[in-house]
Amino acid sequence: MAGNTIEKSKTIALREQPMTALHLITQGRVQAEYPGGTYQLGVGDVIGICEICSEVHFLGYTALENTTVMTFPLSNMEALENVLQKRPDIAKLFILSMFRQFNALMSQSSVSEMNSVSLYQSLTEDYEKCNALCSRYQIPPRTLPELDSIHAYLGEEAPDVWLNSYYIALQHIYAGTNSGIMLQEPGLSLGILRKGSLDFRKTYSVLDEQYRYRSQIMECYFNESENDLFDILTKLYYRLGQSNNDSDGLYDNISRMILLLEECPDLNAEHVAARTQSFRDRIKQLSAPKKEFSPEDDSIPNIMEELENSLDVILAFASLDHETENSFRQHVNAYKATEEKNSTEDACNRLRKQLTEEFYQLYTSVFERSVPAPNIPIAVRMFLYFGYVDEELAGTDNCVTLYRLAHSIINPGQSGVYTFYDWLLAIYNGEKSPSRSELDEDFSDYVHKQKRQSNLSSAAVTDLENNPMERVRYELQNMFPSVNKITYGRVTTFCPIFTAENVLKDLNASYVTPVQIEKALDTIRHVDYSAFYRESLDFDNMQIMGKESIHLEFLPDIILMPNVGIKGAMWQEIEGKKRNSPSRMIFSIFHMEDLSTSMIRLTGEFRWELCKRIQGGRWNDVTDASLTSEYFDYVQFFRKNTELSKDAKEKLLISLQRAKNSFKEMFVRDYVVWVLFESNGSARLNKVARRILFTYCPFPASLDNSLEQNPMYAELLHRQKITSAQRVHHLNAIAQKLRNSNTLVPESLEREIKFASREPV
Repeated sequence: MAGNTIEKSKTIALREQPMTALHLITQGRVQAEYPGGTYQLGVGDVIGICEICSEVHFLGYTALENTTVMTFPLSNMEALENVLQKRPDIAKLFILSMFRQFNALMSQSSVSEMNSVSLYQSLTEDYEKCNALCSRYQIPPRTLPELDSIHAYLGEEAPDVWLNSYYIALQHIYAGTNSGIMLQEPGLSLGILRKGSLDFRKTYSVLDEQYRYRSQIMECYFNESENDLFDILTKLYYRLGQSNNDSDGLYDNISRMILLLEECPDLNAEHVAARTQSFRDRIKQLSAPKKEFSPEDDSIPNIMEELENSLDVILAFASLDHETENSFRQHVNAYKATEEKNSTEDACNRLRKQLTEEFYQLYTSVFERSVPAPNIPIAVRMFLYFGYVDEELAGTDNCVTLYRLAHSIINPGQSGVYTFYDWLLAIYNGEKSPSRSELDEDFSDYVHKQKRQSNLSSAAVTDLENNPMERVRYELQNMFPSVNKITYGRVTTFCPIFTAENVLKDLNASYVTPVQIEKALDTIRHVDYSAFYRESLDFDNMQIMGKESIHLEFLPDIILMPNVGIKGAMWQEIEGKKRNSPSRMIFSIFHMEDLSTSMIRLTGEFRWELCKRIQGGRWNDVTDASLTSEYFDYVQFFRKNTELSKDAKEKLLISLQRAKNSFKEMFVRDYVVWVLFESNGSARLNKVARRILFTYCPFPASLDNSLEQNPMYAELLHRQKITSAQRVHHLNAIAQKLRNSNTLVPESLEREIKFASREPV
């Protein structure tokens, strides 16, 4: 079949153009365009192979250079099956190209989702800062009508993450020498192509939805009507004047916004240029010119000079054996030389796996030598806090940021927030116990198992129990590798070493601080005030209180893993076997998603897991009423539930499918909606789910006035008030009885009365 030559920059196919043929590239390169991004096709790739189940193209294709293609008419699926049957060699190219293109699109999914979450967070923060300044200077605030229709991105339609590994595995199989048997079956080849096309379209739809979501946000920042945040902030800046104390921060916000607008390809570039230039011209006219930004004085002559040869400093500090040290150094150098560090090719996968194994050996050795060390080099501290290894891998800007942050970390455990290094120190010092393993085995279980199996002598077992470094090693072996990968989020390309390629958002903006954690927790507690309370006996006042239960609050311990990631993890709901103890929630120290939304999700998981822990084997037994048993019964038998309408049942079935039939995931999603929307009177749940959450995750009394205006909440609130009043009456009777007998009322009873009244304690 003769090839057709397409000139450079010529359009091969437009979106919405009828799908009539496939084009196998034999020479040249082609760019495929989808909403919000592009990827490249080269020799051996097939234009249109991912669209065979569509009547029209939903991608656009443009030749990047003079390109030669072989064209295969595609009138129907029978025509494609004939090609697959007659030309197994062509079938292999079609299938491999499908896999490559799907993986290229899938790799952008998590990045696109993170960008959507990040952009929404930036918009809300910018708008809140603007309103705060208006309030401070008694300036009437302007509203953005479009902002009311935009909510936090929940990512409910995200493609299944397992598809990435699935198609990578298939790519390896079909690229191998033993694929001939499968290629002899045209029905199998056609089925794989059709399945891939459907999965590709679903992933494309998610990216398209995220792109439209970001475009909606950008309309708030900048639009043709000029009723936008850019106009609001620039006019506020003019009004405050450059000499005002708040002007510098406002100017920095506007400068950052200008960069965002100039990089957005969908905005009218001429309009953006005209308005931004107008702002710059106006600044020049002001009597007091804006002072130039100067980097913070770190009292260190040259940060990069101090960080030179960081890998050598870290390895020298670790004192690894010669073979392991040389191997790690060689693998780091090979990784530096790799052009595409997140490639899914076999060679890169093997390199990342080798680096990962050696990284954990290095981390263990560095920690053990850091404990007695009087002074720890800054490069070593950056390694312990952030996974930093090499200044070239990190990049100059990131090195400076990491350097400054490493110097600023103080007060470990403040507000229950620990860097992973400080968490290990807390375990070493006996302040915290090691986490349970993935098999739900804690350190004491591990020691007892060693005793039972007679693996160690009695002296060795005693040493194991009393040696603080053994507790740390247990944490490093059983918790660190798993959680580090989970929080990183992109498991197929995971590597624990800090690299510039993984930094998808400003490090200072994504750096998790105790203040941010405290703010995120307070946001939840203002809606779900009882989230972190446990029912307990008052052991300090047993003679007075007897078996009267009280509620005690245990805020979670937050552990920050040394990586740049996109996921949070609810690792354990209690400490060891003690029910009255903090849970453990884990984030990356640089969390690329919205921290508040992530914390809400983890709190939902925590509520579910804690209830299961308390209920034990009866966690799903509806005769023993609890959060998990009632929710389990609701989801399991929703088809027979007469309280649910036909539409509600259909929506619930779709939600269950999206949650992959996980009742826990269903609850977590409902809990996020409960905190973000239902608490504001925006009814999103059906009546059964709302009743369960009203019962077990009640709102505080401060929300009653706003919610009782809505008839959907009125009856539930009425019942809740009755239950609360009965409990308060009972507790007040106990307190009055103590006063009548001249007995001091315990502070715990006063707190319990407040708790029963649904007031902040």
